[in-house]
Amino acid sequence: MTYTVTDPAAVLALYDRRIRRDAVDHAPENLIERVGDVVRFTGPDWNGILWSGLDETTADAAIAAEAAHFDALGVDAEWKLYSHDRPADLAERLVAAGFVAEDEETLMVGAAAPLAVEPVLPEGVRIVDVTDTEGVALMDEAHRAAFGPGSADTRELLLRCLGQDTAALTLAMAGDVPVSAARLELYPGTGFAGLWGGGTVPGWRGRGVYRALVAHRARIAAAHGCQWLQVDAGAQSRPVLERLGFRALATTTPYIRLAARRD
Repeated sequence: MTYTVTDPAAVLALYDRRIRRDAVDHAPENLIERVGDVVRFTGPDWNGILWSGLDETTADAAIAAEAAHFDALGVDAEWKLYSHDRPADLAERLVAAGFVAEDEETLMVGAAAPLAVEPVLPEGVRIVDVTDTEGVALMDEAHRAAFGPGSADTRELLLRCLGQDTAALTLAMAGDVPVSAARLELYPGTGFAGLWGGGTVPGWRGRGVYRALVAHRARIAAAHGCQWLQVDAGAQSRPVLERLGFRALATTTPYIRLAARRD
């Protein structure tokens, strides 16, 4: 069956099944476990819940079990809640169990092939594929300028992406100055690829740099046989993505439970 962006319900069902419920990760340092009606992810870059199939009778016990699991590991955990997840009051149950909501984002999906066009860049700007630690340092510089002070965790994630055949790191450079940075994550066997980062420094926004990085990554994804590009879009990127043909499928909110700090 062929799914199109004009059928958002079908694409969302495909995303839920392939990326969330039946998630597979080929990195040896990551662990995906299916515990009852919960899919749990543990790794050096992220810990949390990818998917759950709960109802009013099972939700509280599952939340408590997952909270206890991550507390025992001593790590922060995120329950990645989507607007169509059940039960309908799952958000309130998470808050009652000590999870705290962060900013809502929009799950958006676009067809890769139509987006895989030649990037159009402002004069004096070029796209550079990042393959070494110097490039990661420039990406971190761009992210700090775009989003505010960065973190060591972000840098470590980017460093682990180097040399992986399921990740591509990209910079937009104006001379020697990084003006935007983004990454692509390929999810083999799913038909999906994820667009992450995409932070453009304030002085370069509205000039097509973000759109160019979308096109560049779409070309990489299409070359790897990916049908769909997925973005967890914030308020700034959503209008741009809509103009490019992405469709909003749901909203997603991180619910964070901080690890107990031991002296």
